[in-house]
Amino acid sequence: MTPKNVLAVVSPHVGGRTVGAALASLFEERARVTVVETAEEDPQALREAQVIITGLGPVTAEHLAAAPGLELVQCASHGFDYVDLEAARRQGVTVCNIGSSGAEKQNVAEQTFALMLALAKQLVPAHTALTEGDWALPRLQQSITELSGKTLGIVGLGHIGEEVARRAAAFEMTVLYTGPQAAPAEVEQRLGARRVELDELLRTSDYISLHAPLTESTRHLLNAERLALLKPTAFVINTARGALIDQEALADALEAGVLAGAGIDVFDPEPPTAGLRLLRAPNVVLSPHVAGVTRETLIRIALAAVQNVADHLDGKPPRDVID
Repeated sequence: MTPKNVLAVVSPHVGGRTVGAALASLFEERARVTVVETAEEDPQALREAQVIITGLGPVTAEHLAAAPGLELVQCASHGFDYVDLEAARRQGVTVCNIGSSGAEKQNVAEQTFALMLALAKQLVPAHTALTEGDWALPRLQQSITELSGKTLGIVGLGHIGEEVARRAAAFEMTVLYTGPQAAPAEVEQRLGARRVELDELLRTSDYISLHAPLTESTRHLLNAERLALLKPTAFVINTARGALIDQEALADALEAGVLAGAGIDVFDPEPPTAGLRLLRAPNVVLSPHVAGVTRETLIRIALAAVQNVADHLDGKPPRDVID
């Protein structure tokens, strides 16, 4: 069988050519792999590509049109918002993610709780104060709180949301969730989770954690109007996609003191611009999209993405097709 042409697009901010080369090595002799940091970097490789495997590198309508023999776009991630799905549908190109592999779920759940705990225990201001010679206990003790007994509202109870809910039980938290469909009764019972409408979740939760995909219907899901529903003691956690939140509206709420704080791992765009107000807003804990990039996670992501492409090359139906 003649090896097919695979274009591996890995953005610089998630490792670029170094990560791409490691990804390409997993194919061995099964495909001819060209590694780039942007899809347009090598026009000939794009034109000849039959498969694109992308690690957060945009695949636009123009890229798709430039690859007439393209069959599959494989996202090496849970998210898929950086691929023009409508253009792919028009061109008859299948788009997949690695959703069912669960490759990212453990670390995203851990990062979610790291941000929650950092906010609850005021770790960042406490650390900063001590390094500046300030014994901040009298000032911070009124704002330090516990997770136990609090309500966690999960927006999107998929593979990652379930992992977050499972850990919440260990912290003795009440779990609410919202989403387009109810989870099976067995899952709700096992997790101790109850489904409510989004507005109720926002009004009643102490912590709101986002685990929804970014689509046109979820873009700015938390806008100014919805952020106004939150309790002033509530915290927002986002380890999913930056554009799920109106970042300007979130900065407004934090600066006005009508929201207790936010833990943010994802931004719109990425990397964030220096002028993003959220970077300087009060009571935030920020991390540079690290929730899915531990050593262990990267290996699982690469293996899941490559296996799905290998199945396609072998004529098998791929998993996790984005409808």
